[in-house]
Amino acid sequence: METSTVSVIVPCYNQAQYLDECLQSVSNQTYSDWECLIIDDGSPDNTEQVAQKWIEKDPRFTYYKKENGGVASARNYALKKIKGQWILPLDGDDKIHENYLSCAVEKMKEGYDLIYCRADYFGLRNEPFLLPDYNYENLLKYNVIFCSALFRRDKLGSIRYDENMIHGLEDWEFWISYLSGQDMKVFRLDQTLFYYRIKSSSRNEGINSNLRIMDETKKYILEKHNKTYLRVFGDYFHLIWKVSALERENNQYKKIINSKKYQVISKLIGYINKIRP
Repeated sequence: METSTVSVIVPCYNQAQYLDECLQSVSNQTYSDWECLIIDDGSPDNTEQVAQKWIEKDPRFTYYKKENGGVASARNYALKKIKGQWILPLDGDDKIHENYLSCAVEKMKEGYDLIYCRADYFGLRNEPFLLPDYNYENLLKYNVIFCSALFRRDKLGSIRYDENMIHGLEDWEFWISYLSGQDMKVFRLDQTLFYYRIKSSSRNEGINSNLRIMDETKKYILEKHNKTYLRVFGDYFHLIWKVSALERENNQYKKIINSKKYQVISKLIGYINKIRP
């Protein structure tokens, strides 16, 4: 029998100062059938003391401490412990709206395999977290789904977070793996229900500012999912042909806009726009 419990996985390393706010957002959920696994990834700060307060308040919180192995390792550790059918990763410095679980579960009951929402940045930046719309081809090009999306345990199989990806983007690689099966249904809720903290120093900020590490990480994903990329985008010769075709189109465009005829017409249009009442 399918359980309706949502297992919220909160990996944390040196995030004690933000953890109360994160766990408060879980405690505030209007959907009550959840468990929250706090995974202390060998933090040297007072993460354990902060977590203990929440365990004493609410038995739905549980705390585990492990040797430091990175966020992928912490999430995989939690996947061995969860009881729920639905899973929501939530980093220890982020937070969710009180209606996230209730809205997501309603859509999951309609047969979806992954639910996410609109999001905002908060902290050092306060603005919408804008991402391209999801389709699988877009996902292979960009990380279009943030880490805190609800997904199904029964569709997980042997898929796990890649613990070799210590610099970041492990959630992107995970979604590529999880959504690679046929007929996987994804839905984005139209409400802003997830809040992603921007700090002065973080793992993601580090990889985004280091082009070499970013390129190496993307190359790793490409090589790991080589067959998928070839299936979706074609073989290397097809890609080379497409690039060459785009270059020919671009060169033709440059010839047109640099022609005297185009420049005369452009000036004429500009003059007409100036005198038009």
